[in-house]
Amino acid sequence: MLAGDVTRQKHTNISYGGINNTYGYFDDTRLLTLLQNKGNKSSNLEEWLRTLEDFRNKYNISVVKECDRFDYCSGEIRNLIVSYNSIHGYISLLICLFGSLANVLNVVVLTRKDLAAAPINRLLKWLAVADVFVMMEYVPFAIYRYLLFPGQVDRPYSWAVYMLFHMHFTQILHTASILLTLSLAIWRYIAIKYPSLGPSLCTEKRCSLAIISSFLLPPILCIPSYLVFTIHEDFTLDRPPSKVYYVDSNYDGSLYQMNFWVHSVVIKLLPCVILTVISAWLIRVLYRANSRKKALKGYSACPVSTVVNGNGNLFTRKSTKRSKAERRTDRTTRMLVAVLLLFLLTEFPQGILGLMSGLLGRCFFKRCYDLFGELMDALALLNGAINFILYCSMSKQFRTNFRQILWNRCSPTPRASSHTELQTTYV
Repeated sequence: MLAGDVTRQKHTNISYGGINNTYGYFDDTRLLTLLQNKGNKSSNLEEWLRTLEDFRNKYNISVVKECDRFDYCSGEIRNLIVSYNSIHGYISLLICLFGSLANVLNVVVLTRKDLAAAPINRLLKWLAVADVFVMMEYVPFAIYRYLLFPGQVDRPYSWAVYMLFHMHFTQILHTASILLTLSLAIWRYIAIKYPSLGPSLCTEKRCSLAIISSFLLPPILCIPSYLVFTIHEDFTLDRPPSKVYYVDSNYDGSLYQMNFWVHSVVIKLLPCVILTVISAWLIRVLYRANSRKKALKGYSACPVSTVVNGNGNLFTRKSTKRSKAERRTDRTTRMLVAVLLLFLLTEFPQGILGLMSGLLGRCFFKRCYDLFGELMDALALLNGAINFILYCSMSKQFRTNFRQILWNRCSPTPRASSHTELQTTYV
């Protein structure tokens, strides 16, 4: 999921200071009256909260949150991330607006007739579809959460319901993006490593199966998250106290740990490890191809070959450079390596933080995972938004089709002319 969920800390420890006689606390008549009438329904929760808050202020009782005793993610790095979080709403909104438009253009270009047939382009098209829905859904969340009501504590129940939907929706579609990226890497690895088996292994049917699986598996993998994160109810200490609703996880039980292991290891780290291995292998292939290209350019005494023409005459011909198909293969591989490396840069940190949250407990999650949540959101959104730039800069075929679309849209509609004018034009 996109790490944008702001949870609240409920478990607190009370630290008492400045009072020599602890038993003197019970001299407060209002508190004694409430304790004596604890069985009376007339002493409602609102009166309890108001009395306890006055009691805490009167005796200068400090409330220390349980996780404040840990030094996870403290120091200068914490101040830096907090400074970024204050402007995250504006940055994420700009990324989403640009990324939504860019991914729509990706879909339009990749569905053209001369591009749509290639299985790689089909995977890239559905990757753009998943990313555009994530960004379009993130726009209202960013506007409400960071621009219209920043720092708002009094969240209504409808907001909590939307937060629950936002969290699961983005997590499912982002997981689909991860699986599609993994399919891209495996597809390219097979096509280059086993070129003779590629046509039989990388078929249209298996490409469709990979796409369908990438959208059907995420709702199943995210089942632990559905059970762990629920809507909680709390009360503010305002006058009068009011109910607030928020989304948080249930920390007790093995299901909480299972969710972290599934999310961090199965969904994040395992694909990242596989992509790292495949990316390293593809980079090595590109390095060898580049070395071979330099060797061909620098070899002055080019070998010659003897050719017999149709009349039986002999002539010599210098060996040619690499074919156009080989150069196109290298460009496609280079583009996919860039996509994979960008994906690794954005997903590896989130997977590591999730794994450490499962190992070190919820206080690490509260102090570190929540702290880096907005930054990881921005990186994940940027990963989906920048693919259009990569395609335009590294794929000649993509650029050509994109220019044709722009030309067809921007060129003026030809004026209707008579039959005589048409004949004159063609003469």
